[in-house]
Order: sequence, then C-alpha cells, then structure tokens
Amino acid sequence: MKAILCTQYGPPETLRLVDLEKPTPKPHEVLVRVKVSTTTFGDCEIRTLTLPAWTRFPVRLLTGYRKPKRLIPGMEFAGVVEAVGSKVDTLKVGDEIFGMTGMTFGGNAEYVCRSIRPMPGRKPKSVSFEDVVTIPVGGINALHFLRMAGIVPGQKVLVIGAGGSIGTWGVILAKFYGAEVTAVDHTGKLEMLRSIGADHVIDYTSEDFSTTGKKYDVIFDNVYGSDFSKCIRSLTRSGYYLMANTDPLRMLRGVWIELTSSKKVKFALAADNEKDLNYLASLVESGKVKPVIDRIYPLEETAEAHRYVEQGLKKGSVIISVS
Repeated sequence: MKAILCTQYGPPETLRLVDLEKPTPKPHEVLVRVKVSTTTFGDCEIRTLTLPAWTRFPVRLLTGYRKPKRLIPGMEFAGVVEAVGSKVDTLKVGDEIFGMTGMTFGGNAEYVCRSIRPMPGRKPKSVSFEDVVTIPVGGINALHFLRMAGIVPGQKVLVIGAGGSIGTWGVILAKFYGAEVTAVDHTGKLEMLRSIGADHVIDYTSEDFSTTGKKYDVIFDNVYGSDFSKCIRSLTRSGYYLMANTDPLRMLRGVWIELTSSKKVKFALAADNEKDLNYLASLVESGKVKPVIDRIYPLEETAEAHRYVEQGLKKGSVIISVS
C-alpha cells in the first residue's frame, strides 16, 4: 500500500511516500480502505516534536525516542471496511465508516486497521467522506466542551483560535445552540468566521478582547499559551472557561478558580465515541451544520499540507485525499 512515513523528527521534508505491506486486522479490528484523512496541527507537532514540554517525553515513548518508529501521520480517517477481524460482528465489508486513529496515527495511508473499541462512526450515504472526516477531532472536541458549559440560547460565547478545526466547529455548534458568538483569530480568517455565523469577530493582531469590557458566559479557548488571567476576568460571575489546549500549571489554576469562585474551568479532552460521531454526522446530513474545509491535497503532497498547516493559515480542516 502507499503511505506517508515520517522518517525523522523535523521539517515536512522528513515525510516520504513509501510502499508498505497492507496491514492485517486483529480479532477486534477492521481493515479500512481509506478514502480521505486530514492533516492537523497535532500531526505537525508530532512530526517536529514541538509539543508542550511536559508532553514530549511520553510522546517519544509512544512514537520512538530518537526517531519515529513506523510513524504514519493522520489522526482522522474516513473510508470503507475491506476486511473484518475474527471477533467483529458489528461491521461488515463495504460499510462506510469514519473516526480517529488515536495516538497510533496511520490515517495518511491507503489502508489502516481500526479497533471497534470504541466503535467508529457510520457515514450517512448522502454525506461526503470529506465532510465526515472533519468530525473526529474538531467536531467531537467542540461538542464535548460546549456540552460541559450547557449552552442555552442567548448566552454570549467567545471562541479563541476560532479559525482552526476545533474552533470552526465551536463557532458552528455554539450558533446552532443559539448563542451570540464572538470569534477571535487573525485577519485572514475573519471573513470566513463571519460566513459560518460569528456575530462578532476580533482580530487578535490589533485588538485585545479582554480590554473591551465585555463579559462572556463561555470562553472556549483553543490556543495553547493564552493569558489565563485575562480569560477568567472576562467571564461572567458563573461563566465557563473551556481549555482545549492547556498545561499542568493552568490546570491547577483552574482547580483553584473552581474552589474559590462560582466560575468553572474545564480542560479534559473528548474521547472518541460512536454516539457523538453519528450525532454530528446526522447534523451534517440534515443540513443544519456545514463543516469548514480549507484545502484538499493528494496523498503524495502531504508534506505540502504539513507546510501549510504549521504556518497557522488553515481555515477549518485540511483534507488528504487518499483514494
């Protein structure tokens, strides 16, 4: 099979298109013929190891300490079941599915083996592979965090880092739930954010949201290294601060805020689960929401996709077309 292999930790040039043996599914796995995958900022961080310092050692243990051990990037996939393991009775050959590959990665290849624990999502017939592949990282995490805040119509929601895969889904879902949404990102993404429903946009290169005097019921923060104190000060008395990217110190500060005030700080990432995957796919199928897709690259141009994504330019999701 054709696959993208990361041969060294470093720049996009370390990614190579290679021929590998097609994998064989274990008893509780299915073999998926991948139609599309994605390139996320997380893929780029793994490739370069420019991760938050506290995560680098455990990540090296998983992916290889000195150099990657058969690291095929791609955290999301959508495709067709080609074979099933001996103990799989919930899926069959020909089923169209989508989901996360997790820390094993592997999506940027013609085939990937995926455990049915948890079950992947099932692609609705009328929805494209490209649309559903945006769900497992961006959609699931946005849904997870916004649910924790219990958003109701009329609430004011601020989305920081609103132009990425999780951020765009955050804007889309917050609007779907009836919130008044303010989206924060740089100049090149503001028009797109307006187009997906943001009521207000802030260009962080020229304006600091915390100086406007506005208070928000929910702040959904997708940027590692945001100013924690500014975000807390910008919350209403019982507001929620949702951190999709964080570190141990900010987690401890969040616990302290919850102990000493009525404000809430949440930072646990979502777990891949069939119910939420299918729920979001049904929203796409019904036309109630539409994912944001920036660019589609063929598999052999995955390095170019990485180069584009790591510059912080992408709007929503960047798709890798595999077959």
